[in-house]
Amino acid sequence: MATPRVLLLGGHGKVSLQLTPLLLAKSWDVISVIRNPDQRDDINATGHGKSGKLDTLVSSLEDVKSDSDAKSVLDSIKPNIVVWSAGAGGKGGSERTYAIDQDAAKHYIAASLAIPTITKFLMVSYVGSRRSRAPWWTDEDWTRAQHVNNDVLPHYYKAKVEADEYLTAMARRRRENGDHRFQSIVLRPGSLTDTPATGKVNMGKTPSSGSISRADVAAVAAALLERDDTRGWFDLLGGEEPIPSAIEKVVESGIDCLEGEDVDRIYGKPV
Repeated sequence: MATPRVLLLGGHGKVSLQLTPLLLAKSWDVISVIRNPDQRDDINATGHGKSGKLDTLVSSLEDVKSDSDAKSVLDSIKPNIVVWSAGAGGKGGSERTYAIDQDAAKHYIAASLAIPTITKFLMVSYVGSRRSRAPWWTDEDWTRAQHVNNDVLPHYYKAKVEADEYLTAMARRRRENGDHRFQSIVLRPGSLTDTPATGKVNMGKTPSSGSISRADVAAVAAALLERDDTRGWFDLLGGEEPIPSAIEKVVESGIDCLEGEDVDRIYGKPV
C-alpha cells in the first residue's frame, strides 16, 4: 500500500501542531501549509524523531479565490488525504472570516473531491455548526448553541456551517458517481483548551457545549484518518471513554451527527 500523503491546511494552527507528529509517527508523509515562512521552525520541530516525511508549503489561504487556485496546490503536492484545520481565527473582521473559513474551504473541497486519488477529506469544525436543533440536545443545549451562533460568533458560524454542508453535499455526489470508498469526515469539537491530552473523550451525540484539549482532538483526528470506515459528522467533547473504544462505538452504532439536519436541502446544494 502506498504511503499516505497528507496535505494539512492550516499547518501552524494549534490542533495541526499536535496532529502533525501523530501522523508522522505512523510513517505518513505530511505537507504542512503555512502562511508565513517564519513558521517553518515550529513545524519542523514537530517532526523530530518521527519516521514520516515532513515538508512545508508557504501558501496563503487568502489567495485562494477559485477551485483552480486550490487545484494548483493539490496538483503540485499530490496528496491522497486532505485535512482542513485552518481558519481566520477572528482576525481581519468578517470579510476575512468568510474568505477563509467559507470560500477557501469550499474551493479546496471542490478541488479535492474532483481528484479520484484523494480518498479522505477531514474538516475540523465545531460542535455548534448546524442549523437545526440536534434531536439529542436539551432545551439548554439549544439555547446555548443559538447564543453562540447568533450573538457571539455569527460570521464564523455562517462560514463554518456552509463549508460543512458543502463538504457533505460534495461527498454525497461523489458516492452517487460510484466512489463508495471516499471518506468525508467532519470533526466537531467543543471549546478548545491547551491542557495535556487525556486520551479520553465523549464522542457522538454530545451536548452542545463543553471543552476538550487540542491534543485530544488531534488524537481523534489521527485515529479517524487511520480507519477506512469513518464517515460523517462527529461531535466531540472531553470525557471518560478511551479514544479507540469511543471511535469503535460510534462506527459500530452508525452514529452521524448530521442527524436532525435538513439533508434534502444540504444534498440539494449546487456543487
